[in-house]
Amino acid sequence: MVGSKLTVFLLAQGHQVAVISRGASVRQSQASVIVWDPAADHMEAGQLEGFDVVIHLAGANVGENWSPEYKKSILESRVGSTRLLCRTLAGLASKPKLLISASGIGFYGNHPPQDILDENSPLGEGFLADVCRQWEEETNIAAQAGIRVVRMRLGVVFSKTGGALSKMWLPFQLGIGGVLGDGRQMMSWVALDEIPYVVDHLIKTDKISGAVNVVSPQAVSNAQFTKILGQVIHRPTVLPVPGFAVRLLFGEMGQSLLLEGAHVLPRRLQESGYQFRFAGLKDALKKVIN
Repeated sequence: MVGSKLTVFLLAQGHQVAVISRGASVRQSQASVIVWDPAADHMEAGQLEGFDVVIHLAGANVGENWSPEYKKSILESRVGSTRLLCRTLAGLASKPKLLISASGIGFYGNHPPQDILDENSPLGEGFLADVCRQWEEETNIAAQAGIRVVRMRLGVVFSKTGGALSKMWLPFQLGIGGVLGDGRQMMSWVALDEIPYVVDHLIKTDKISGAVNVVSPQAVSNAQFTKILGQVIHRPTVLPVPGFAVRLLFGEMGQSLLLEGAHVLPRRLQESGYQFRFAGLKDALKKVIN
């Protein structure tokens, strides 16, 4: 979802783009394809020579039920692919200047609404925090080879075509969307349309490296989100979903992603002068939905 949006944006900016893929079709005909197989630890290193920037977004969807087998896939799809990519980049004769590697605000764990977190906040607890820790650690291979590394900690990405909003879309359209649990849990979000501009800023701002939170500066509670989404799509949101029902339906994933959250700020982006195009939730949702 993010990669497709980025590819269109970068091609429109006049960049040459190659998509690293396991062989799936690439819609943008102007983009070339580099085939890899992270599961087999295979990548053709020669095809990566000479690129200025590499953007790494691979990883299994965390929004599915977390069986023990699927949790293993979530971890291995991130850690293994990052290790393979960074090891390959480190061995190139003509290395990229920059690696932007996706991570998530799950790094900080879940926190009560009054806790405000930024890039200086410590590693949190829980499954996703441990995944993000191991995921990010693999990028040290590239950093030690002299490549500028940005660890892009994404919040909840809002898009009608994928991610969290697409899963909520049908019940809200039917008028049965409502507050989850007590509704106080914080949602630190970013519009899909914002991400290409953030990436462009990270590419052009040489002084930025390390962790960067990619979230709107205006986090909302689940109750606020529910109210605003209902207003935008003109549907009632009066049917709350009790916490026990979320846990029954979605297990550990539902508890961690739906009933808990964290209030995260994009401190480094703001301090570097980045101006958000979709800072307010209502305007962002209108853009996403229309």
